[in-house]
Parts: sequence; structure tokens; C-alpha cells
Amino acid sequence: MLRTSPVRILGERDREAVRALLDTDPVGNVFVTSRLMTAGISAGNGTEVWGHVEHGRLAALCYSGANLVPVNAGPAAIRSFADHARWRGRRCSSIVGPVDAVGDFWQQVAPAWGPARAIRARQPVLEIAGEPAVAADPRVRRVRISELDILVPACVAMFTEEVGVPPDAGDGGALYRARIEELVRTGRAFARIEDGRVVFKAEIGAVTPQACQIQGVWVHPDLRGQGLSAPGMAAVVGHARADIAPRVTLYVNDFNTPARAAYQRVGFQQVGEVMSVLF
Repeated sequence: MLRTSPVRILGERDREAVRALLDTDPVGNVFVTSRLMTAGISAGNGTEVWGHVEHGRLAALCYSGANLVPVNAGPAAIRSFADHARWRGRRCSSIVGPVDAVGDFWQQVAPAWGPARAIRARQPVLEIAGEPAVAADPRVRRVRISELDILVPACVAMFTEEVGVPPDAGDGGALYRARIEELVRTGRAFARIEDGRVVFKAEIGAVTPQACQIQGVWVHPDLRGQGLSAPGMAAVVGHARADIAPRVTLYVNDFNTPARAAYQRVGFQQVGEVMSVLF
């Protein structure tokens, strides 16, 4: 890139400025904040954080890893990030972020990066601010490491159903299994397991001191429609607020009517919207 570009690759010396920007929206930025807390700003392994500088100060950033996520990015920043992304070439498997920012970014990079495998144009971001409004299922608990072989097939089924491709296609599932194992070992995988099968499950993926994000919510297909989701989610929320972070969030596909109804019964309320472009 030319030296006059408003985009530069950020490093550890930018930590305070990056943290101040992310802290303006702890819920919306929970994923990026969590990743940078875990790996640092100069993580390597193909991951970068791009900064958009205006008047000598950091005004926006873009997390560029397996997911590409713009943060606090208005039209000028998106234009700069899109220019940099076209020059760099696509290395991500998805673009995720606020609807306006991702829509603008995708419009600018699509001719060079397209086509997308799927576009989720509007995914409501939900947060629960207090105690769940329904009773928690007492049989939903933290998954034990000895139950990993029971949990992983359910996680693969959920991912395949949600994303449209299996997560274990490339390396036989070793990397995905390692990620699930990490969540189990850190106490962030929850499930109701009966007779050796998962009835309900969910994990807490991104975690910061301010917030955490639930992911991977799944009910066994044979048991759907029996009212398991809301009590299960209430249990996960209870564990999360007690042991992990005070604010609990997730995002959901706008067309997933049963899930949205279950989350509403638990007490989740919409606080934003994201758009996802999947490759």
C-alpha cells in the first residue's frame, strides 16, 4: 500500500487506542475484543488488525482473520478497508459485522472477491440484561471432557445445518474437534445429555470481562418442538452471568422463527443487527 493510505497494520503499540475503540460497544465488539485479548494484536498466522486513521487518531479498525470484521467503520473507513482488501486478496471465510458497514464493504469487494456462497443480510443481535424470564432446565450443565465424543457429533451437525458446509471437511475434523475440546476444558460448553446423546447444547464462544457470546445452540432434530430450547437457554444464561460475564449476547438468523421465539421467551431483546457474507 502507498504510505499515504489511511490504513495501516496495527501492532501492540496501538493496544490502548484499540481497546478504547472496542470499549465503545462491548456487546457489538465482543468477538473482536475476545480474539485480541487471547492472541494479541500482532497475532500472526495470517491474522491482522487494520486501522483507519483520521486526523492522526485511530477512528476505525478491521479484524482480518478467518472472519473479517469491521469495527466502528463509516463510509470513509469502509472505502479504505475495501481498497486494502482488494489489493491483499481474500483470505477470510466470512465477513461479519454491522449491516451498513458489511453491505457497503461487500458491494465494493464483490467484483474481486465474489461470488459468495451465502449472504445472511440481516441477523438480529440479541442481549439479555437480567435474569431469564423462564425457569432453567436443571439437566443442562457443563460438558465433561469424558463426554467429548458425545458432544462433537452434535456440534458438527449444528454447524453443518447452520453454515451449509461441514466443519470437518478439510483436515478430517482435527482442528474443529480441538476447538470444541478447548471450550469443554474451559467450562464454556453446556449440554443436556441423556442416554449417550445430546438433547440440547450451546457453547459460549467469545468472552471478555464485559460480555460473552452464546453460539452453537442446537436441539436434537427428533426432539424439536417440545419446548426444550427456552429452558436450556435459560440455564446457559444463568451459568454465563454467574461465572463468565455480566452481559450475555448472541445473534440469530432473521428467518429462524422458532429460535427467535425461544430467545424472546427467555428474555433476550434485540440491540442491533449484523450481516454475514459466507464463502
